[in-house]
This record gives sequence, C-alpha cells and structure tokens, in this order.
Amino acid sequence: MTASTVLLAPDKFKGTATAAQVAAALARGITATAPDATLVSCPIADGGDGTLDAALAAGYSQHTTTVTGPTGEPRTARWAFDAENDTAVVELAETVGLQALPAGDLAARTASTRGLGELILAAARHGARTVMVGLGGSASTDLGAGLLQGLGARLLTCDGQPIGPGLDGLASLATADLTPALAALSATQLEIASDVTSPLLGPYGAAAVFGPQKGLSPAEVSEADAILKHAAHILDASDTHRDQEGAGAAGGTGFALLLLGAQPRSGADAVLELAGFDAHLDQAQLVITGEGALDEQTLRGKGPVEVARRATARDLPVIAVAGVVELDEEPLREAGIERTWDLVSRATSSADAMDRTAQLLEEVGREIGQWITEHGASDAPCSTPGTESGPLP
Repeated sequence: MTASTVLLAPDKFKGTATAAQVAAALARGITATAPDATLVSCPIADGGDGTLDAALAAGYSQHTTTVTGPTGEPRTARWAFDAENDTAVVELAETVGLQALPAGDLAARTASTRGLGELILAAARHGARTVMVGLGGSASTDLGAGLLQGLGARLLTCDGQPIGPGLDGLASLATADLTPALAALSATQLEIASDVTSPLLGPYGAAAVFGPQKGLSPAEVSEADAILKHAAHILDASDTHRDQEGAGAAGGTGFALLLLGAQPRSGADAVLELAGFDAHLDQAQLVITGEGALDEQTLRGKGPVEVARRATARDLPVIAVAGVVELDEEPLREAGIERTWDLVSRATSSADAMDRTAQLLEEVGREIGQWITEHGASDAPCSTPGTESGPLP
C-alpha cells in the first residue's frame, strides 16, 4: 500500500508525560508495525502547562531567566522566542506553578506571581513585540499583583510601603500606580493563552473554583473573594474587567493581564497556530490526538477538540489516545473523534497506568500501526468509540 502520513498531535498526560513524550512513545509503537508510515510530530497544549514545550517543539529558541519563585526564592525559568516574528512565549507554570513550590508545599496565601512579571519583562527587553502568556496550574491567588510588581507597578499599603506577596499582601493594598508597568510594555503586546472563562469573583470565580486546589479552606475562600473584590476596585475603579471572561484565570492573573491591555485568545487555538498545525494537516491522512483524560472538560475547547475540529473540516479522520476515557460515543463523534484508546484498561490500576505510561502508549501505537499496515491511514477505524483494550479489528 502507499505509505501513509500520520500527524501526532497529543496534549500532555498531566503528571506522567509531556505532549512531546506522548508523541514519541506513540511513534515508537507505530514505527514497529508500520515502518513505511511517515510520522509528523506536533505536540500541542491549551494554554496551560505544556504551552512552552509546544513552542519549543515548533522551533522557538529556548532562553532562561532567573526570576522570583512563588515563595520568594530565586528560580531559573524558561521562555521561548521566535526571532523572525519577534514573538515570545512565557508560561505561568514555569514561575508560579504548583510544581514550582519548594518541596511541593502549598502556599495558598503567600504565593506570588512576581516571577511571571519578571519573565515577561525579560522577553520585552529582549525585543519581543508580542508575548503570549500561557496561564494554567497556578499556585497563587494574588490577582496578578505580583506580576504587576515584577513589571514595575507601584502597589502600596496605606503607609506607602510595597504590599507583601500573595493573597495576604493583597489584603493591605491601598493605592496602585500601573504607569511604570505600562511603560515597560509600551512596545509589546500581550496575549493571554487560556481556555478558562471564569470571572474574577463569585461562585465561579478565581477563589471559589480554583482556591481549594491551592490550599484555601472553605472559610478562606470567602475571605479571599472579599480581598480580591477590594483590591480589584483599587486597581480598576470602573470595575470594567472583573466580570470579563477569563479574569479569574490563574488566581486572578487574567485580570492583571487585562489591565495591561492583553488580548485574550483560546489557548488551544493560539498554540496550534504557533505550532504550524494547519500546515501539517495539508500532508496528513490520519490525525492522532489525546490527553490524560478525555472528559467533560475536554469538550470545553481543550486541545484535542480543537485538533479534531480543524482536521474534520478537511475530512481527515481523527482518533485519540488517553489515560482514561470518560466520554460516551455521541459527544466523541460530535467532537470529531472517531475512536479512542485508553491506558487504564490495559493496566492493573490507575497508578499502574501512570507508572507505565510510555510502555502502554507504545503498545497502543503498535496496534494503530498494525491497522495502518493492513488498511491505510485514510480508512480510519470507524467502530464505536470508547475505551479499547484489545487489538484492532
């Protein structure tokens, strides 16, 4: 048969494998049983952690800058730069992500986004005219106050002293002057890459939705919402941005970026664009996507669904591989995904699947490769979607 071109466009399997590692493991399996297939790797993300890796995989050059970590310690953070287009990509998770916390200890009240502001400033000083900021996995609920301080903004207490870090520091905010931060970005346009649509305040806001995973107790969530409301009014007296979609992203960091004139974008759409995904589609006969869990969140604009939307618009078949599949046939087909394979059903437990992610991905890849060898990628498997644990028909 004619050799097939298979586009591998997975998102990360959070906690076990990066998107690039997922693509590589699948590729090893497919090559073992379909050696004539042409494999094109295009790791993706949806604006959260993994966005930076997607930019680097797309050919952006890697840079590092020493910034302030989430609890004040120096931290070396990566960022990516495309010199041809003067475009940089920075990722919140590099500076104030949960994995950036020392010893993994939560710091719900004191974690600061200052390092993210310092990282943006480094990119702007390097010559970036556009800086895409990937939001996701934040350890903080500081309204992006630290970010603003990292860019030079003056956020002061009633005594005229700079406020302290994190939510606790934000509680003492009395006056704010964003002029230095705006001046530092006078030649730079910010873009927000995120699919979080939460407003800043209320039951669907930054504290209520995301605070508990950062360590806030139920009583502290209510207090945090009040602090955010008070501080947001000082920073934006017109209350223009607090109800805007995405203002609550990353503990309110979305709000701070909106104050700086950042343009919101779908995270998945932005990352696929920088990865040159559409150009890869031109050569593909089959598209393979996936992520750690295919669930209701997937359907809300996350990476695999955007991959499927673009591929099916060109009548290309799409299959998906996930750690676990929680969606039924109908929503999968409506999203453009014709069939799925999961890893959990191949393992003795969820923990075992996480421990053996690479091995199980290779196993799935071999099955997909066998099917390609027998039938060709353009005739994608069209049986009922769902978890698959046995060999392909």
